[in-house]
Formats: sequence, structure tokens, C-alpha cells
Amino acid sequence: MKLGFISVTAITAALCASSAFAQEEVKFEYWYGLSGQLGKVVQQTCDRFNASQDEYEISCIGQNGYANAVQNSIAAFRAKQHPTVVQAYDAGTADLMMSGEFYPVHQMMTDFGIEIDWDDYFPGIANYYASSKGDLFSMPFNSSTPMLYINKEHYAAAGLQAFPETWEQFEENLKALKTAGQECAYGYAPSTWIDLEQFSMAHGVPIASNNNGYDGLDSEYLYNTTIHVKHMENIKRWYDESLLEIRTTQGGLNSRDSFAQGECSHYFGSIASHAAVGKLVDGKFEWDVAMIPVYEGTERKNTVVGGASLWVLSGKTDEEYKGAAEYLKFLATPESEEFWSTNTGYIPVTKTGFDALVAKGFYESAPYKGREIALQSLTYTEPGPLTRGIRLGGFIQARSEWANEVQAALQGDKTMQEALDTAVERSNAILNKFARTYRGKELP
Repeated sequence: MKLGFISVTAITAALCASSAFAQEEVKFEYWYGLSGQLGKVVQQTCDRFNASQDEYEISCIGQNGYANAVQNSIAAFRAKQHPTVVQAYDAGTADLMMSGEFYPVHQMMTDFGIEIDWDDYFPGIANYYASSKGDLFSMPFNSSTPMLYINKEHYAAAGLQAFPETWEQFEENLKALKTAGQECAYGYAPSTWIDLEQFSMAHGVPIASNNNGYDGLDSEYLYNTTIHVKHMENIKRWYDESLLEIRTTQGGLNSRDSFAQGECSHYFGSIASHAAVGKLVDGKFEWDVAMIPVYEGTERKNTVVGGASLWVLSGKTDEEYKGAAEYLKFLATPESEEFWSTNTGYIPVTKTGFDALVAKGFYESAPYKGREIALQSLTYTEPGPLTRGIRLGGFIQARSEWANEVQAALQGDKTMQEALDTAVERSNAILNKFARTYRGKELP
């Protein structure tokens, strides 16, 4: 069934059939990428939905990672065994949009008579998953942005008080911490999402041409020509000067856990980690979060949403689509947003959901205090052409090219400029292939 031709008659017939067999719940599947504690909370949202009504039964199946969720869904799609709903992360947005194998959520909700105030969604979140006309193709769900996590007790011991707003001040703080005897002043793990994507957004510089891909498929990466180069060269220098330590799972504790164990004074991570960090720290020391710094002389811009959205895939029955629509409606309530934000570190995706938490004093004290700063970062300025998101095909592979080359530069195999030049060259080849695949078509 082509989604563009779903008729009101077919929907009406499906609804009548559903009422005739009300004793039999309509079952449909949802594949999600989150794992660990966050994955458990996803499962709880499914259990809560199933308990809230008796017409539909959603079966939620973890895929142990965003990439797996997308790749497994593609493989299952070819065998016509795919889920009705899949949680796909931000990097796969352009690929899913161009595939056309989805049911736009704004259209689905309209078709089934479910009213959603789309204007209630924060622009910095909705823009990432919307068409050029502003219609949401997928449902914003687990939304985040990066934060700087800071050990306040390490700061006090080094005589530091103010959190760094600039990278220059951040470097001075690293030096002060080292002088005070702190072995790991900064637990670093290379991250294209933080080091490249969010860094570029906050500085208002392009990652690629055509306004980061929004204005055409004939885009090219540009990040080897922007202030991003200087930043990555500074990271390499900080590593050489022992101002940071690389902390990944390959070398023991990752950057988050190194921070939570009190070993490292800083780490950069998603606001989604806020709840996990709090549980790991467990009151052993005082900590807080701040917006990611910008370089002196920069007019700070908004960061953009990370995380994932929920896509409804093609090739399913009207009954399954009605169940998916009811589930997304359930998630869109302030009550569900509060449950999600309380049990994770993710931020509400709607203004109503956020206002409801503020009215309850949610952000006034631990363990939730600080999470509102993520929303301040997302809404610091109105999203503009360079700060509304990224619309680049094959971006998942391009992230890998950046990560591989940066790793080589950190190991001393090449200069950082050489590494970024190579990553751009290889990533542009990925973009060119994507453009050829969809020759003659335009981004929706």
C-alpha cells in the first residue's frame, strides 16, 4: 500500500472492523535503539501504553544501538518483516526522508483524526525532523543536546569558581586543575556529534555547503576550512600537554564513568546522561552542568537536537497505523513527557511539557536541577540556516570517516589538518554517491 494514497474510506472501514472485533487487540511492533537503563525506560513507556487501553498491544523490541535499529529495520523491510515504528537517530534523517518508505506523522495523525499542536514543539527540535514546508515526518521523542559536566569539588580545590563560557577559559581551568594536582582534568572521547556538529552549530559555522545540506543534494563538506580545525588542533595539543586524557571503553572506563567515579574533572556528554551520572556519583561529590563553551569573539548560537525520533514505516495495515497513531498520541501528553524526563535525562520536546515541569518546580533541586540548561542551549537563539540541523545523506558513514581520521591524528600518524582534509574528501565521495542515487529528486 502506498502511503500517499491512504484513503479516508479505507481508514473508516478499518475503524469499523476494529470495533467489530474489539475483543482482539491489534498488535504492532516498535524497534528501538536505546539500551541499558534508557532502554528499560523505553520498555516502560510501552508497558504504560498497553495498560492505558485495551484496543492495541505494542510489542517493543530493543536493537542494542541506534545503528542496529536502522540497519535491522532496513534488512527486515526487504523481507517484509519490518516493524511499524522504528526509533531512528538524527544522523539517519536524510536517508529515511529520501527513501520515501514512511508514513509522515503529521499526515497519519490527520488521517486518523488525532489533533496534535505541532506548533507546541520547540523549533530547535521539530526543524530537524520536518520537511521544507515544516511538516513533521517523524515524531520527536528522545531529544538531547550536549553539556559540559563539571566536578565542583575539583574546582574548589583548584581555586576555581566560575564555569568556563569560552574555550580559552576552559584551557586555563585545565591548567589550574593540573597545577592543583588533578591527574585527569578532562576525560575526552572523540565525538563527531559534540566536537564537530554541536561545536559548529554553537559557533554558527557550516559543516557543509547548501546550509548543511538543507538546500540541495549537491552539497560538500566544509569543516576542514572552519574554526573546527583550530578546535581539533587545540584538542590534540591539550592531549600532548597532558591537559586531557582519552577515556574510551577500549582503555577502561569511558569518559562518562571516569567523571562519575571522580577521576576526571570534566567530560562532555549528552544531557540524556544526567540521570545516569547522578546515580553513578551517588552523592560522592558535587557536580553540575554547563553549556558547551565557544571561542572568544564568537556570538553564541543555539545548539541542535540530538537523540532520535520515531518513524512510522510503510507497508503496514490501517489497524497497525491506527495503533501507532494512538501510541504517538500517548507519548505527546505532558504526563508522558514528565515520566520520560523524570526517568532519563532527556528534555521535554514540547513547550507545554516543559512549562508543566517548571510549574511543578521540577528543575529547582537535585536530581533534576541542571537539565533545564540543555533547553536554554537549544533555544539560545532562533534556529537559522546554519543552526537548524543537518540534512546530509550517508551521514552515518561520514561520522565514521571523521572519527577514524581524528583518531589517527591523536595518535600522531598525521596532522589534524591532514586528518580533516582526508575525512572531508572521503565524506564528499559518500555525498556524491547519495546525490547520484537520488538524481533528479529534491529533499522534501
